[in-house]
Amino acid sequence: MSHTLHPLKKQRLQRSELAVPGSNPTMIEKAAASAADYIFLDLEDAVAPPDKIAARRNIIEALNGIDWKARGKTMSIRINGLDTHYMYRDVVEIVEAAGRHIDTILVPKVGVPADLYMVEAMLNQIETAMGFTHRIGLEALIETALGMANVEAIAATPGRLEALHFGVADYAASNRARTVVIGGLNPDYPGDQWHFALSRMTVACRAYGLRAIDGPFGDFSDPEAYVASARRAAALGIEGKWAIHPSQIALANDVFSPPATEVSRARRIIEELQKAAAEGKGAAALDGKMIDAASERMARNVIVVADAIAAAG
Repeated sequence: MSHTLHPLKKQRLQRSELAVPGSNPTMIEKAAASAADYIFLDLEDAVAPPDKIAARRNIIEALNGIDWKARGKTMSIRINGLDTHYMYRDVVEIVEAAGRHIDTILVPKVGVPADLYMVEAMLNQIETAMGFTHRIGLEALIETALGMANVEAIAATPGRLEALHFGVADYAASNRARTVVIGGLNPDYPGDQWHFALSRMTVACRAYGLRAIDGPFGDFSDPEAYVASARRAAALGIEGKWAIHPSQIALANDVFSPPATEVSRARRIIEELQKAAAEGKGAAALDGKMIDAASERMARNVIVVADAIAAAG
């Protein structure tokens, strides 16, 4: 094991992340009653330019007017990109007025570490000026060729960064990839055309103590394809996925929740290795298979998620 270690910066339950347009107050109210672990109120792609200012007002009202914590929600806002003139007002107006109710800010189309530095510098000043007692985290959307080319450097950004998200739609556009549905598989490609990007982003996350989250699947009329996409992501180490429609929330929660049998086995692994350690052994056997220190690390990953789900009720 290298002497350089980056422990997980922040543990959050993020199996399902519901995307909600800030321009639609009715959808925001419904989101509060949903089963989503995480909600991001969107100011970017889901909001047309003429509605950006109204969306800010809606989000401020919703953050201040709904008791999101009592409903077990982690709250995020997706601001507009740094290449727009909306971004600075998104941060200043919403954080000053409702920052006490924001857990993280999702920064779109992050291409270089300096993109996050700019938002972090703004948050440092606003939090100090407003006397906030909590620290708002940052999450970065990796959804361009530039962002993926620099994903390791972005992941290593010091400060508030907690998670990376894979934004498959803009990533496909940036790479001029041929797609059939957002997040879906092109039958002309022999396998999963998103595998490399998801895997690279996940490795960067785990190397630097970040959560790894998969982005949207556009066809909400095809739950089987959504589940298949989520399972492919989970197999790589992704811990959650966006829901662009309420029907996708339960699907994500199910895929990214460890099954009861897996949790039970994880606890048995810990118990058997503790017994082996008491006998001076570094490995043990469970159900006819060898288990060792690596098995324990994998088991504890499962238990952490199971405990977080149990705590969330």
